[in-house]
Amino acid sequence: MVCFNRRDLGLLALRVGTGAVLAAHGSQKLAGWFGGGGIQGTAAAMEAMGFHPPKPSAVAAGLGEAGGGTLLALGLATPAAGAAAAAAMAGAVAVHVPAGFFAQGGGYEYPALLGFTAAAIGLTGAGRYSLDHVTGHVLDRPWMVALSFAGAAVAAATVVGRRAKGQAAQKQETS
Repeated sequence: MVCFNRRDLGLLALRVGTGAVLAAHGSQKLAGWFGGGGIQGTAAAMEAMGFHPPKPSAVAAGLGEAGGGTLLALGLATPAAGAAAAAAMAGAVAVHVPAGFFAQGGGYEYPALLGFTAAAIGLTGAGRYSLDHVTGHVLDRPWMVALSFAGAAVAAATVVGRRAKGQAAQKQETS
């Protein structure tokens, strides 16, 4: 008789669902799939949102979402995947904050949920039904959790801070 662990099945469902959504959003940015703008369209949008330089910002956001989401779904390098996806979502949250919390009004509710979910999976681990488990957790060591989340936090703070500084300078120029 095969006995399934409910916790590991729950993590599998959460990983695959969250990872697929993130990967789809990232593929819109990188490849223009699912009605996305591809790199050029995303770079133009990033510039309009105040992210500079726009093309590297578009690539970073796309890779954080598509790469982090794919790795989360597979359960591979889970700490790095969760941290990368959460950092990408921090940038998205920064864009949506002025509209308030709820997504129906353009707020940050949805990217915050994706970011917190990705971070929670990265911190918790992928569970037994994952490539991390199959590979003996070679890419899922305790020190990788701290390093991944510290690096992602620094990167997100730098990008969001640079954007805020640029927007403040632009606001002063127009005043």
